[in-house]
Amino acid sequence: MTATPEATEATPTIVLVGHGMVGQRFLEALAERGLTATHRVVVLCEEPRPAYDRVALTSYFSGKTPEDLSMTDMEFIATHGIELYVGDPAETVDREARKVTARSGQVFDYDTLVLATGSYPFVPPVPGKDAEGCFVYRTIEDLLAIEEYAKAKAKVGAVVGGGLLGLEAAGALKGLGLTSHIVEFAPRLMPVQVDDGGGAALLRTIEEMGLSVHTGVGTQEILVDAEGAVTGMKLSDGSELAADMVVFSAGVRPRDQLARDCGLTVGERGGITVDEQCRTVADPHVFAIGECALASDGRVYGLVAPGYEQAETAAATIASDEASFLGADLSTKLKLLGVDVASFGDAHGTAEDCLDVVYSDSRAGLYKKLVIGRDGTLLGGILVGDAEAYGTLKAFTGSVPPVSPESLVLPAGAGESVQLGPSALPDEAIVCSCHNVSKGTIRGAVTDHQCTTVPEVKKCTKAGTGCGSCVKVLGQLVNAELEASGVEVDKGLCGCFGQTREELYEIVHALRITTYQDLLDRHGREEARGGDGCEVCKPAVGSIIASLAPTIGASGYVLDGEQAALQDTNDHFLANLQKNGSYSVVPRIPGGEIAPEKLIVIGEIARDFGLYTKITGGQRIDMFGARVEQLPLIWARLVDAGFESGHAYGKSLRTVKSCVGQTWCRYGVQDSVKMAIDLELRYRGLRSPHKLKSAVSGCQRECAEAQSKDFGVIATANGWNLYVGGNGGATPRHADLLAQDLSDAELVRLIDRFLMFYIRTADRLERTSTWLERIPGGLDHVRDVVVHDSLGICDELEQLMRAHVAHYRDEWSETINDPEKLARFVSFVNAPDTPDPVVAFVPERDQMKPDLPLLSIGMRPAADVLEGSAQR
Repeated sequence: MTATPEATEATPTIVLVGHGMVGQRFLEALAERGLTATHRVVVLCEEPRPAYDRVALTSYFSGKTPEDLSMTDMEFIATHGIELYVGDPAETVDREARKVTARSGQVFDYDTLVLATGSYPFVPPVPGKDAEGCFVYRTIEDLLAIEEYAKAKAKVGAVVGGGLLGLEAAGALKGLGLTSHIVEFAPRLMPVQVDDGGGAALLRTIEEMGLSVHTGVGTQEILVDAEGAVTGMKLSDGSELAADMVVFSAGVRPRDQLARDCGLTVGERGGITVDEQCRTVADPHVFAIGECALASDGRVYGLVAPGYEQAETAAATIASDEASFLGADLSTKLKLLGVDVASFGDAHGTAEDCLDVVYSDSRAGLYKKLVIGRDGTLLGGILVGDAEAYGTLKAFTGSVPPVSPESLVLPAGAGESVQLGPSALPDEAIVCSCHNVSKGTIRGAVTDHQCTTVPEVKKCTKAGTGCGSCVKVLGQLVNAELEASGVEVDKGLCGCFGQTREELYEIVHALRITTYQDLLDRHGREEARGGDGCEVCKPAVGSIIASLAPTIGASGYVLDGEQAALQDTNDHFLANLQKNGSYSVVPRIPGGEIAPEKLIVIGEIARDFGLYTKITGGQRIDMFGARVEQLPLIWARLVDAGFESGHAYGKSLRTVKSCVGQTWCRYGVQDSVKMAIDLELRYRGLRSPHKLKSAVSGCQRECAEAQSKDFGVIATANGWNLYVGGNGGATPRHADLLAQDLSDAELVRLIDRFLMFYIRTADRLERTSTWLERIPGGLDHVRDVVVHDSLGICDELEQLMRAHVAHYRDEWSETINDPEKLARFVSFVNAPDTPDPVVAFVPERDQMKPDLPLLSIGMRPAADVLEGSAQR
């Protein structure tokens, strides 16, 4: 832990005004240089919450919470003794006395003052701009207000501004169910980042999504009703646009009023004037960083990467180290309304005698332009619709690529297209612009610091911890460097197979291999062929064969023949093994809906067999304490009552939770119970790389917690929104929005495709949440495949699911009707009628629990110990 100095008159004090992304990076830079151990550090934050990821602000509408967006580790704040005052901004600065007064009235002396006050949204000075229903799009509080108003009072929304934030705002309004318009004064969308060709490609794609775009017109007036609420907009061409809500996203301005009030020099168009060390030109004791600063090159930088570099420069200068900020790369890679947009270097071709190399496909919404110098140097470029090559191309900027420019813009498979890998980059190429990390630094993390994974390299270098656009290149560099260092990057499933699980799936599918032994003997590693396999690959291959069984002609019953030997302990007995050697039994209760008669049956079975009962988080009833020989007897009674296996033991679908939906709830907008039941009955028994959980919520209140599931469904007034990749447990992850406003048929079709694509491509024991973050291209790639059929495999995926549904059989029914299978359900093969003496119980709270002391000594139970059903 860093030692924090006692606050004395001799202790130098640094006061930071503003705690956004750049302010937080400044604090980290202070800590890295040991300044938090020698200085008192005070932070005055205006917003009601500490620093959060403003770049990812719009992800709030895709399920992220304000807590998910937080960038502030409170343990870091406490460890370094930083005094953080939230909701208490600086009101005045007395530079002569070196004092800052906060809104609360507290006064702080400073030796060094750092202004990181950011920017404020520019609202055009038009009549009606302050009417009810007008908002800006800048903070979490802005988003909360927009969401509340949209749900209560608006059906049509208009966004003033077609830049990157404007497009995100329009997408947010559409996601809230509003008809959305975008009004942009410039002749094209995103005029700063893209040219006319890129703007045209972007316009076509966005209009196809159902958004209306009005370019080349300005807002003259906000129209209001008698109560002062927004009813529309009057545009500069004389037309009027009906709207219930207006969101201003027409750019930002430096927030420099505090500096003006205390006499610091500001630029003619705003921004606190600073030198190359980010020190204000008017006062050597005051620094300015981020969007409030007018840098020495005459620019105000609105991107996070330059702000980070300014923060590091200021911290270094305070520590008496040499550092300077002379300007920054303005390259950006964005995902706007699901469309990739990127620009880098001299994107608009302002250099003398430069040439453009352009590829455009209007039908596909693709536009790629590279700006090339006369000597072949890559100067910059614009990518719309496909920014896969952004990381590599940006790193090549300023150098001559090793291949022709034409080959870099052509899509794969077209003409002489070339896909350059990051290994072709020079060491000095900047891979991570946010933290100015070069390829050479990343290589050094692997070779000099023994980092072997991307997370380790991130921690060592900070690469990939900013906007995240470089993570894919980062992973490729790490693997390439490991391989170059002689470290074999073995991607095989285990010691028996050199292929990944995905590759084994394709082999089984293509060659119709129906047994593990056949697969091992034909495609295993040489030394493993003819052997028995291992505990890693046997259940993994067993799962692959089970998931493909109807298609390849194998038995889908996991206890048939060789399949039985491939299963782990739980699947081997179709029940969950507990700590005392007993098993739990979980019947399927689709959607959590159950009739009273079935509840009574469960109660009677639990009573008769002396089982402990508990309601699960998946809206089912779990019965614990069954001995292995009791399982078929319990299943028989459950099956007679109309129950079937809940597959709580398998790597397969567990449950589809639901709220009561519109049938009972006054807020419900769709029948969530019926949908949950339909989905659970459709996907029951589907074997997958890991367990699958789902939920259906009948409205946006999200009572079924669908966004914490592998696939979750939330009702809207227009249909269903589908979320994927969620996860609870030790490493929770909110699901991502895959598609919205789907009909019942569209929803089922996309889930079919998503699940089968996951089963096809995931690693062994990989949840959908991990898979979604690992798979190249992430959510965007998955959406392209399952929604837009970019790989042309959706018909095949749907057919695989139809085959599963048509051939489903309940495993409990199959077992109790097969005397040969029943023979396995004994505690001792040589004494089948003898129960396991260690499986014993003691009473607790009107039920029973395992006799743990008995387990610890491994002896037979005493006479007063309850044994199964005999004394219950």
